[in-house]
Amino acid sequence: MIPTGMQLSDEEVSAAAVTESSLAQAEVGPGIVEGVCQRCRQRALVSLPDGRQYCRACIGLGRITSTTRLWRFPSSASEGGRLTWTGTLTPPQAAAAQAAIASVATGRDHLLWAVTGAGKTEMLFPLIAHELGLNHRVAVVTPRIDVVLELAPRLQAAFAGTSMAVQYGGTPWPEAPTSLLVATTHQLLRYYHHFDLVIVDEVDAFPFSQTPMLAAAVAQANRGPTVYLSATPPRRLKRAARRGQMGVSFLVRRFHGFPLPVPKLVVAPLKQVPTKLSNAVLALLRVGTQGRQCLLFVPRIEWLGPLAQALSQAGYSVETAHAADPDRVAKVQQFRDGTFTVLVTTTILERGVTIPRCSVLVLAADDRQFGASGLIQMAGRAGRSQASPDDPVWFVGRHMTLAMLVARHEIQVINGRKP
Repeated sequence: MIPTGMQLSDEEVSAAAVTESSLAQAEVGPGIVEGVCQRCRQRALVSLPDGRQYCRACIGLGRITSTTRLWRFPSSASEGGRLTWTGTLTPPQAAAAQAAIASVATGRDHLLWAVTGAGKTEMLFPLIAHELGLNHRVAVVTPRIDVVLELAPRLQAAFAGTSMAVQYGGTPWPEAPTSLLVATTHQLLRYYHHFDLVIVDEVDAFPFSQTPMLAAAVAQANRGPTVYLSATPPRRLKRAARRGQMGVSFLVRRFHGFPLPVPKLVVAPLKQVPTKLSNAVLALLRVGTQGRQCLLFVPRIEWLGPLAQALSQAGYSVETAHAADPDRVAKVQQFRDGTFTVLVTTTILERGVTIPRCSVLVLAADDRQFGASGLIQMAGRAGRSQASPDDPVWFVGRHMTLAMLVARHEIQVINGRKP
């Protein structure tokens, strides 16, 4: 392995069989300095029985202790790459892409604020091509593995022939340096001042939005500007854009030009763990599966089995998916392929999944697990195809909540804005 631009612990260096020549070029320092972990920059130390301390913040990537050494390997020259995608952006998409390029060219961060289904991935192509044309290294990162799995094949197809690595928990490390990385944000903890541009997709998603360590990982892995993508950006980014502290592109229409489907709010009785569905909910499902598939979101994993059984008994072909499901990736692909009609899932699929002709039903939308931004993202799974832009969306709850009302209102406001 040639660990260009990486920062690795003693244990990782040994496991990766780093060459002697690479070791000779590395800077070596302590893993913890004055109570701060040098990998994740957090003060989150816990004492071990032998008196050593370790960082609990980044323990998921292996233990950094007060006796661990951290090896930082220099970056080498990038071979660059080129865009092979032959598609065409709409005028608003092209304008957004050029605004991002202009920001990055001056070393300025940029916010690409676009509604779900606006074609954010395609808008990245000119920006990535611009950077690769300068022999710069680019990382496209996101908090969710599902989004990585959605992005990676599209970027591989758009930049055919460009060296590219895909990294998330459990994947092997790249054997050689690449020009383009697609990864979960956690993987940036293993890089140090390596990338000339980092693009953070779904910046408002958990765990990035609630884990300061991941923002620190982006800053430490990067040596250039950062571009943030979201349909529901956090307040700090909105504020920075309003104050002119970063560039911004704002798209209020999907690539096909149709407005976002507006959720219908439905009050219906629900048990604590539903073992069967009310006639009202079954009636919605009948509408939602006429010529379509349906994503049925629920707030808890323990609801999945009983609901799947109830739907199966009602005559639906159904599957379930959640974060800890080892077959999740295969099931999502089968859903894309139309193998079954209803996918009952948790919020793990609120982002990064595009299914043509897909209705959305959020069950127990009044649950505190569902915030307004999450509900907007779930609603955004519907209407993404030009052939079916009006897929129905329902928020079903025992009562109305502020989050449900805010989500619907924000979608209506966006639809009312001029493109």
